[in-house]
Amino acid sequence: MSSDATIATTIFGVFMVATVALGLFAVRGRGGQGGLAEWSVGGRSLGAVFIWVLMAGESYTSFSYLGAAGWGYNYGSPVLYVVAYMSCGYAVGYLVGPMLWAYARDHQLVGITDIIAHRYGRPWLGAVIAVLATVFLLPYIQLQITGMGVVVSTISYGSISLNWAYFIAFAVTTGFVVVSGLRGSAWVSVLKDVLVIGTLGFLAFYVPFHYFDGYGPLLDRIVAEKRDWLTLPGHGGSTSGLGQAWFATTSFLNALTVVIFPTTVAGYLGARNADALRRNAIWLPAYNVLLFVPMLLGMAALFVVPGLAGADSNLALFKLIVDSLPAWAVGVIGVAAALSSVVPMAVFMLVIGTMWGRSVLSLVPSLARDRRQKAASQVVVVVAGTIALIMTYAVPNTLVRLSLISYEGMAQLVPMLLLGLVWRRFSTAAALSGVAVGVAIVCALVFTDNDPVLGVNAGMVALAANLAVALVVTYAGPKDRDERPDGDVLAQDVLGKDVLGKDVSGKEALAN
Repeated sequence: MSSDATIATTIFGVFMVATVALGLFAVRGRGGQGGLAEWSVGGRSLGAVFIWVLMAGESYTSFSYLGAAGWGYNYGSPVLYVVAYMSCGYAVGYLVGPMLWAYARDHQLVGITDIIAHRYGRPWLGAVIAVLATVFLLPYIQLQITGMGVVVSTISYGSISLNWAYFIAFAVTTGFVVVSGLRGSAWVSVLKDVLVIGTLGFLAFYVPFHYFDGYGPLLDRIVAEKRDWLTLPGHGGSTSGLGQAWFATTSFLNALTVVIFPTTVAGYLGARNADALRRNAIWLPAYNVLLFVPMLLGMAALFVVPGLAGADSNLALFKLIVDSLPAWAVGVIGVAAALSSVVPMAVFMLVIGTMWGRSVLSLVPSLARDRRQKAASQVVVVVAGTIALIMTYAVPNTLVRLSLISYEGMAQLVPMLLLGLVWRRFSTAAALSGVAVGVAIVCALVFTDNDPVLGVNAGMVALAANLAVALVVTYAGPKDRDERPDGDVLAQDVLGKDVLGKDVSGKEALAN
């Protein structure tokens, strides 16, 4: 191992140990006594700052350092859909977040499958959705393992093989999330955000001035030589399928989906009060400004490291870093990128464990108690991570394709969850029929390589069919009973007078 590799990997190793230690420190005095709610949603006690860094952690994943730069390198402006959908999603979350938080607080729920099971009064439905959601979330864990593995291998100057790097990603994340849960992820997010803001801020100035003598010459060169990268559909023209219709439908679909993504909902439910979520929705868009950095630097790499193809294009940003910065700087930037995989990976594993512990395994009488649900959930975390690791070795895929499949699949739960909460008449049969049709269409289009469809995001096509079928079944199909066996009303109209309750801060909040 060269001296540069030794320095960079030592810095990385120190920070990974610190990450695990920070996660353990976060739950000192809590881990052994808390039940599932403490582990999975931080005891519903996280303040605005922790919620902000936790949910911002989902915005900055391995995609930010690898995929965003890779898309900037390959296509150019189509990658701006990430900024568009996140900003719009935060606006939607301003309304949806407090609604989900209040509903879950009032009924002691800890995740979307819990909410769905309670809304429709059918525990088995929560179990079905948990299995379906897991299918769409596992590729996203694989995405983060792949991303972190690429980062570790790169910053070690090739001394650590990809296979070992993937295992390190799995081991570090599993090690602290099993013990520390959501609270530990929030604490690690603070460390991650400090490093992300610092490293991307530095690179925003360093790369243009080091390679091009400033932004002016860089932008002039892009306009003169890479004009296609600055317009839709970007480089590749109509053959890329990333035109205006794709951009608009993908941004719209993802903006709706991100607010019901299990990891986002975990952040919502961990909040101390609804006001923390409203403030969070206002502050989070400012974080998106940093996403322009890897996108632009990906295009800058076109002139410095031309000819990258396939998965190698995801290394566009790191090629600029490794070739020009000292080993210690490479190590620090690598840590920031690695933590951008660890935090979202941890939350994804956490929510899969929670869904199974609360909605699937709890159907077994011996596992129905809260403490046993928590232990079962922790076991599921390890199993889910192991499956994702095996997938990484056996069926590797491109970063962006994996994340798009996850979003397109999860989008099919939007009517079941959101429409179900705001519309009392929406029935179980309608919700299930819509999901079945939507998922079938997504799978058919994606696996036959017909995404996008005539320029439109396949998930949007599926969601439209999902909603149409659900509405038809609502009006023409069987109706749910107004009351569950325990006498609770299935759902109140959240726009009506029956849903205004008080949150812990004493202000009006949407509730059931």
